[in-house]
Amino acid sequence: MMFRSEDKQSDFNGFLDSGSHVTGELRFQTSFRVDGKFSGTVISEGELIVGQGGEIEGDVRVGQIVISGTVRGIICASRRVHLSSSGTMLADIDTPVLIIDEGGFFKGHCSMVRDEVRAAKEAKEAKEAKEAKVAAAAGPKLVQKAG
Repeated sequence: MMFRSEDKQSDFNGFLDSGSHVTGELRFQTSFRVDGKFSGTVISEGELIVGQGGEIEGDVRVGQIVISGTVRGIICASRRVHLSSSGTMLADIDTPVLIIDEGGFFKGHCSMVRDEVRAAKEAKEAKEAKEAKVAAAAGPKLVQKAG
């Protein structure tokens, strides 16, 4: 199966062909296609494409992922996850946008917290933690009874 990137050809970082099996850590800048098997960690702000025969097992942290093959593990996508009609996703995912085409199979958990909501929640938790730390440092308050 031939792949043609919508980006310039020089922006396409690599390809793992069918019949190949690689274990380890994969890092790339713009786009990478997997038609073979990959086990391990994928880290990129670019696009990961899992072809129909492609299989990934592990921790995937990318900008976006398009799945036509099989992915097992954990997926964190900062932009979107797209599961095509031939794709299988057995994973827990965290992404602001999830697209599942008719026929695509998904089993797992999905968290769809947008960056703005996540940032506000983290700021609130940090403020509460700081207030709790200040209160703990002040020690218990003594109450004097009038009498």
